[in-house]
Amino acid sequence: MYDVTIIGMGPAGLTAAVYAARKKLSTVLIGEKYGGQMATAPGVENYMGFQYIEGPELLAKFEENVEKYPVVRVEGRVVKIGRQNGQFVTRTADGREFSSRTVIVATGKVPRRLNAPGERELTGRGVSYCAVCDAPLFAGMEVAVVGGGNAALSAAYDLIKIAKHVHVISLEDWIADPVIIDKVKDAPNLTKLVGYETVRIEGEDRVTGIVLRSLATGEEKKLPVQGVFVEVGSVPSTDFVDGLLELNEKGEIKVECDCTTSVPGAFAAGDVSSIPEKQVIVAAGEGAKAALGAYRYLLNQK
Repeated sequence: MYDVTIIGMGPAGLTAAVYAARKKLSTVLIGEKYGGQMATAPGVENYMGFQYIEGPELLAKFEENVEKYPVVRVEGRVVKIGRQNGQFVTRTADGREFSSRTVIVATGKVPRRLNAPGERELTGRGVSYCAVCDAPLFAGMEVAVVGGGNAALSAAYDLIKIAKHVHVISLEDWIADPVIIDKVKDAPNLTKLVGYETVRIEGEDRVTGIVLRSLATGEEKKLPVQGVFVEVGSVPSTDFVDGLLELNEKGEIKVECDCTTSVPGAFAAGDVSSIPEKQVIVAAGEGAKAALGAYRYLLNQK
């Protein structure tokens, strides 16, 4: 029996673990991927205390803090959270169960798929969801980036330094931060394609092309690319809370300003919650709030 179970090992979950442990709460931290999206993030320029820091380097600093405290770490995919005898029971895919008096959900989001023909079949064979991880594999090649937000243009920035040519494909005009747009807009090996949807991704063993359709004319065109980086946003990782916690129309866990959810004793923090801004620094702050909220909740229990 733990005081708190924290699900998710991104910036929200790791910060929550430190704050919970500092309050002398017995804490178990469960997750599939240590660091979450931060582990593969490109350079971070908006985290206070650092003019510039790469995601893995920032994660290492988070990890140094966590290691100072008696936090039990468990690698595993959580498949269900339930209530039993007034306690929370967290079950992992391999059948393990963890009981706790409170729970903090900080599982973040996962990349959204295009759901275009060929995408799933060619994932890992030219289709990628992580430019930081896979960009070096496409040195000297022609690639496409699908999306027009911060993630897409950050991917494009990584790729223009490596690839022969980068096509950035989006339904609408770019909506990224101006500082990111400025880094790529004048790149000689970048083509901006606005007003196009992806029809299919082609290839047998590897990606050989992407077929687009113009939203204005309906005309289709094929780009002979060897890589497709899908950067069209993400979806909350909330399948395992279905039936327990209330979600909003986006599938995010509804929270109040103190990270409380629809169930007393259950808290949510970071990108998985309904907070409006999805940033590393915001997620870390929300993780701290959730842990302090769990501590206050336990103090008030008889």
